[in-house]
Amino acid sequence: MVPVECYFVLSALLFFIGVFGFVTRRNLIAMLISVELVLNAVDINFAAFNRLLHPDQLEGFFMTLFSVGVSAAEAAVAIAIILNVYHRFNSDKVNSIQNLKY
Repeated sequence: MVPVECYFVLSALLFFIGVFGFVTRRNLIAMLISVELVLNAVDINFAAFNRLLHPDQLEGFFMTLFSVGVSAAEAAVAIAIILNVYHRFNSDKVNSIQNLKY
């Protein structure tokens, strides 16, 4: 049996890798992957806290399933936006989006 603390460490590691990737990358796809890492860290926390606080109930797991669904919808919309930006500017860098301001 894996202790719950290991899940918290894994979640924190995924969260900080995601935040670091989002802050340092200028590629839109890499930034989307970083956001997905952060959301996966949240999902792990939902499940781990449910196991720790209420082992007989499933609210944390249902929240995890709901979050995975929202993450999938968010990723689909983000990929559509990224493809539209790439089609218009022939670049997937964040700097090309600044041209949309004017």
